Formats: sequence, structure tokens, C-alpha cells
Amino acid sequence: MPLDSQLTEEQLFYSLIASLEHSVWMSLGKVKNPATDKIERNLYAAAMNIDMIDMLYKKMQGNLSEQEEGYIGRILSELKMNYVDEKNKGDKEPEAKTDEPKKEDQKETEKELKKAPAKQPKAKKSTAKTKEKK
Repeated sequence: MPLDSQLTEEQLFYSLIASLEHSVWMSLGKVKNPATDKIERNLYAAAMNIDMIDMLYKKMQGNLSEQEEGYIGRILSELKMNYVDEKNKGDKEPEAKTDEPKKEDQKETEKELKKAPAKQPKAKKSTAKTKEKK
């Protein structure tokens, strides 16, 4: 393995997914940001990280063990449900200042996440929209 890593590919896989998952929890304002020691909310960043996990899940279909597939499926379901819950709260809690997409793009993101199945997500459009797609 490059860089003389002592970790197996399976351990690296779980670490990558856990890292992305933790980023989503921070962006949803559910976990403190360790760098600032503050609760911060950035729903656009949360959607981007959810999309990254979903993309990995789709790209790796057929190459995951049953355990890995179940792991990612459960994480995606939980993160998407929490995302929708936070999105429905509206602006009760201030979000971190970022270059977020316009309100129309955010509404599309919410609609797509609500359509997500509860068990194992199948291929769907990306929830994060770029500014060019207007």
C-alpha cells in the first residue's frame, strides 16, 4: 500500500465514510465544529457531503459487501432524514455565511431528498445544484 499504511482497505473505506458522515453532522448543527468549538449550521455543505456519500454508494454498487452496503444505506437514510428535518426548521437557527445557492435551488434540493427511499437509495439526481444550472 502507498505511504506504508498499516490500515486495510476495509478500514480505510469505513474511515472515509465516517469522515464524510461527521462533516454532515457538523454542517447540520448537530455536532460542534472542533476547530471553532461552536455549533455551526450550513445546509448547503451538508447536502454536498450527503451527495458525496451517495455518489460513492452508487459508483461502488456491486463491489460492496452486504455489510458495507447496509452500512452506507443506513447512514444515507439517517443523514437525509436529518437534513430534511433541519431544512424544515427554516431560519430559526442562523447558518454559517457561505456562497450558498439561491432559494429556488435549495427548494429543489429539499424535494429530491424527500423522495429518497428509507432503506437503500437508488440512483437519483444530485441534490447539490451548481450556480450554472439555473
